[in-house]
Amino acid sequence: MNSSHPATMRAAVMHKPGDIRLEDKPKPQVRAGHALVKVAVCGVCGSDIPRMLQKGAHVMPLICGHEFAGYVEALGEGVEGHAIGDLVAVPPLLPCGICDQCARGFPSRCTDYDYFGSRRDGAYAEYVNVPAANLFTCPEGMDPAAAAMTDPAAVALHAIWKARFTLGNVGAVVGCGPIGLFAIQWMKLLGAKDIIGVDIDPRKLAMAREAGATHTRLVSEPMDDLPKCHLIIEAAGHPTAINQAIRMAAPGGSVVCIGIPAGDIVVESVTFSHLLRQEVTLAGAWNSFGTPFPGEEWVVSLAKLASGELKWKFMVTHDLPLEDLGTMFENFAQKKESAAKVLFRPAGPGVQRGVASGRAANTQE
Repeated sequence: MNSSHPATMRAAVMHKPGDIRLEDKPKPQVRAGHALVKVAVCGVCGSDIPRMLQKGAHVMPLICGHEFAGYVEALGEGVEGHAIGDLVAVPPLLPCGICDQCARGFPSRCTDYDYFGSRRDGAYAEYVNVPAANLFTCPEGMDPAAAAMTDPAAVALHAIWKARFTLGNVGAVVGCGPIGLFAIQWMKLLGAKDIIGVDIDPRKLAMAREAGATHTRLVSEPMDDLPKCHLIIEAAGHPTAINQAIRMAAPGGSVVCIGIPAGDIVVESVTFSHLLRQEVTLAGAWNSFGTPFPGEEWVVSLAKLASGELKWKFMVTHDLPLEDLGTMFENFAQKKESAAKVLFRPAGPGVQRGVASGRAANTQE
């Protein structure tokens, strides 16, 4: 390998929950059927916080991080249709492709999958080896931070597509983190008459209004004056949020749950009575993928992020170098800091300048 390319890379390694260390690791060698991707941006998913601070991962030590985009630095044998210097978003799921759910076109339900950042090393690192099937080429000139938002945008769209939602409908989002903020924008793009945003944090409600919500409420505030909703996306995973989402449904309405609960969910009797009497449909949504992999959710999300129709900059509260990851997660653990979208730039800020003359961006300056 050329001496201008170091043999090691920086990575944030979780040895056990709460024990996260910035280390020098061997730089991956590109493998057949893979591309070596220089990570430009990796976002923090809400699932990363309990994984890295409390629950742990399937294997440890592990490099977490799965919402990422970067530049192709090297191509392994047999990889076609991609070029050195391409900006790629990376679908984090690696479905088996042969189980009954994959065969039926539901890769999100794969029974034997791998996953960047929870089952294999992810992108809180300078480099990642990515299988050719997971290289999702971005339009020329796209901001890599926007490309790294493709997964949460697609998670929101995957959930909305679980129900019928059309022009003139009323929608709601309970839990206005990044996925919820994308759900609000999707509802707006689909022609919603009204969109209600509900959260426990007034700052998140301000973001919900910027995303397109026409009404916002704190969970503690009365909601009797609000219109009932054709579709509610529950994106908090808290028992209060799930009960609230169901009670907001119009007769025959739908509630789609994305939020991952930390404990048991208790459905109150008044909530269950509303579910029964108003014939409300309650559904779950998992991940962001369809067929052909990674699915139209990814195709549409990437296109709308690239065109600017999906806004993302307003939700970024932290844009940090990888060296700050340990401190940021300590702040999460101690609840010292309020955050919406947190981005890390493992290769340094210079990589956002993209590529020139067909070469991968070089930030080793």
